[in-house]
Amino acid sequence: MKTILTSFIIFISIQINAQKNITGIVFNMKNVPIVGANIYLEGTYDGSTTDGNGAFSFTTTEVGTQTLIVFYLSYETYIMVGNISFMKNLTIKLREDVSTLDAVVLSAGTFSAGDNSKVNALKPLDVVTTASALGDFVGALQTLPGTTTVAEDGRLFVRGGDANETQIFIDGIRVFTPYTPTTNNVPTRGRYSPFLFDGITFSTGGYSAEFGQALSSVLLLNTIDEPDQEKTDIGIMSVGATLGNTQKWEKSSLSVNASYINLEPYNAIFSNRNNWIKPYEGASGEVVFRKKTETGLFKLYGAFDATNFELTQEDINNSEGAYFKLNNNNVYLNSSYQGTLNDTWTVFGGVSYTHAKNNMNIIESVIEDTENSMHAKLKLKNRISNRLKLYFGAEYFATDFKENYSDTTISNEKYGYDNNIAATFAEADIFISKNLAFKSGLRGEYSELFKDFTLAPRLSLAYKTSSKSQVSLAYGRFYQNPSSDILKFDQALKAQNTSHYIFNYQYNADRRLFRAEAYYKKYDDLVKYDSEFANFDSNYNNEGTGFAKGIDFFWRDSKSIKNFDYWVSYSLLDTKRDYKNYLVKSQPNFANTHNLSVVGKYWIDDWRSQVGFSYALASGRTYTNPNEPGFLNNKTKPYNSLSVNWAYLISPQKILYASVNNVLGFKNINGYQYANSPDINGNFNRRALLPAADQFFFVGFFWTISEDKKSNQLDNL
Repeated sequence: MKTILTSFIIFISIQINAQKNITGIVFNMKNVPIVGANIYLEGTYDGSTTDGNGAFSFTTTEVGTQTLIVFYLSYETYIMVGNISFMKNLTIKLREDVSTLDAVVLSAGTFSAGDNSKVNALKPLDVVTTASALGDFVGALQTLPGTTTVAEDGRLFVRGGDANETQIFIDGIRVFTPYTPTTNNVPTRGRYSPFLFDGITFSTGGYSAEFGQALSSVLLLNTIDEPDQEKTDIGIMSVGATLGNTQKWEKSSLSVNASYINLEPYNAIFSNRNNWIKPYEGASGEVVFRKKTETGLFKLYGAFDATNFELTQEDINNSEGAYFKLNNNNVYLNSSYQGTLNDTWTVFGGVSYTHAKNNMNIIESVIEDTENSMHAKLKLKNRISNRLKLYFGAEYFATDFKENYSDTTISNEKYGYDNNIAATFAEADIFISKNLAFKSGLRGEYSELFKDFTLAPRLSLAYKTSSKSQVSLAYGRFYQNPSSDILKFDQALKAQNTSHYIFNYQYNADRRLFRAEAYYKKYDDLVKYDSEFANFDSNYNNEGTGFAKGIDFFWRDSKSIKNFDYWVSYSLLDTKRDYKNYLVKSQPNFANTHNLSVVGKYWIDDWRSQVGFSYALASGRTYTNPNEPGFLNNKTKPYNSLSVNWAYLISPQKILYASVNNVLGFKNINGYQYANSPDINGNFNRRALLPAADQFFFVGFFWTISEDKKSNQLDNL
């Protein structure tokens, strides 16, 4: 018995002597003790938590080299690898986790709409429920600051840039022909249905080095990664019909959407100022296939549309009017893959192909345009840590443009060009702390057409001034080749360029958002020519210059009034250019000095309805009056438009929707056309360029058939 007792005492003594005591104290970077941090040895049950002074102490029987883990919410996890004998009286400092929701966001020049964005100026629902947008995502974005109201065009004009300076990407891959073709004084629309997108990023300047060939801005559209359920969407409208279906399997899904638009019945009821021989008719279809793999997601997106119309428009120099006929076919294919290579590396690859064909008759001219374009991209991301992320990649653009032209004096003249561009880019996100972050990048492009290499640096900084506000700075240099209207006649040119300087302040708290952004843009190497229009016998050069400066304000509030959500945008723009056929540096005729937009949406429970309005006010735009001296010497009257909409839920899955654009019937004037020669008194007569119709009425019935029997298309109206 004595032997057993002695052995037990010896065993206990050995165990006590074998135990090691691990001690220390945990602070943050400001030397404030952290209370409640978890400390433990990886792979064991040995550990503790810090007390009120940030101190900890625990014992372990482990020996040799071990891994000590210190974890506390909102801070980076601390890892120490070493011999147990040295883990005494430790002083550990934890750094704030820069990936938390309250961390600073690099946001200068950028508006986001999507569930993954930390700072949303718009939500996905907003993009297609704005009263003036008529279901077009471009129309909704025109209510944001930085955009200019050019009602007769319909494209995005951003911060003194013309519409060609904004490029659109789907899932990171370029769209070469994003708009449906149209004629004078009839606004275009985006080709692609908003039903298939759940994320939109609209950058009004200072964007990432990943994107190029855009002087002013980029619009990034992301298709839905994974639908929530199978469903069928049916729409019957005053202008046509839509049909959509989504099928979902364990690791893949397929979404299909088709639409048909015919304005002949509408024009028979509501007359307009155009003499339609064949009213607008269009058919389109889209498909998205998604396939999950063990390490990523594959997407295949395809879209096709065909449009045609024929009309005669009033023309002051032609008593019979100006004849216009168009047939257009457009095919767009986009394939992409995004996945992980290991714990720190991810890869993205994609390619797009566009085939666009236009057959046009303009008065006595017959024009046939064919464009084949391709974009391929490969991008790698290395997440070295939460504080340092590296991006780099390469891409290639190829465009083959051909035009056949004939009129009464020219027979089958051929124009065209091949434009191939190779580019590389590298960028780093550097988070110094939760309150301070940088993005630094460099983009290089080589144009095979111009035999020229350009280098474009990009830099942005963001600093969090409080828990609810931050300031941002951005600088960037941007290059873009001239448009097809120029290159088809002359390729002895070079890329146009701008420099962007942006300062941004942002306040975001409790369903309220305020943004103020000041900017300056400097244009160089803009294309000039010496004729009224770009033509085969014009003389071209890159001697054009310009500038744009201004300040944008945005306020959104969805809290102050129950069930009411509204936003207000205001832009002040000062811009002048000397380009194209300009005689002197002048404010372009597409630029407004002042732009105001107010959008509101109100849900009425008793009526099971959402009602909304959208009001736009823009100062007049410049035009040249030949009866007075000077160039672009007059301005039109201000633009006014109030649009309203109403969505009524007949049942959880059936909606009746109606909208009226310019409900008050403001008589807006887009500009003036002057006679080519003066009258007997020496005056040049003119006519006002008026919209085809002062108002547009829309009625639709939308029915969703889904698994949960609750989903509807309110999010898409």
